[in-house]
Amino acid sequence: MTKIDLKKENKELYAPSIKEPSLVDVPEMKFLMIDGEGDPNTSEEYKDAMEALFPVSYKVKFISKKEKSKDYVVMPLEGLWWVQNMENFSIEDKSSWKWTAMIRQPDFISKRMIKDAIREVEEKKNPVALSKIRFESLHEGLSAQIMHIGPFSEEGPTVEKLHAFIEEKGYEFDGTSTGEKHHEIYISDMRRTKPERLKTIIRQPVK
Repeated sequence: MTKIDLKKENKELYAPSIKEPSLVDVPEMKFLMIDGEGDPNTSEEYKDAMEALFPVSYKVKFISKKEKSKDYVVMPLEGLWWVQNMENFSIEDKSSWKWTAMIRQPDFISKRMIKDAIREVEEKKNPVALSKIRFESLHEGLSAQIMHIGPFSEEGPTVEKLHAFIEEKGYEFDGTSTGEKHHEIYISDMRRTKPERLKTIIRQPVK
């Protein structure tokens, strides 16, 4: 059974340059999502979201292998981050952040498979945030992105470089609810990677 790795199949989405931002057309994709708010470093709500998203994602993978004979690499955690007024969005002050934590699912995963996975996780562990999981599509379309290497606390200059690139190319933030959100994709396993080696894709939908 061949193991599918969507990061390798969609390199343009998951392997941007470290040095220079680039434009990419992001297709519609399926995600398991949980919404919340507060500083992810201290928020119990964010911790609860992790304890629900990952078990369900791995259970879906198991169901896929069993029912469809399709195995795949579970995708990395992603996050949409925003505040009520994005003019006040600050990388330093995360206390007022709202967020959507999410993990991409292959296109062949169905709602019924997600429901079965949630039910099995509920029977075994029943994490607090399990009932908050939703299975939805996200279509960002044209976006600018760049790879940040290092701690999350040092993302500021990388974000500024991305925003400057958007302005230089004659674009602006996509004014939709999705387009105004700061998007991060955590390529590295945060539990096993030193902060200075963390790889984080920073993405911004544009128009």
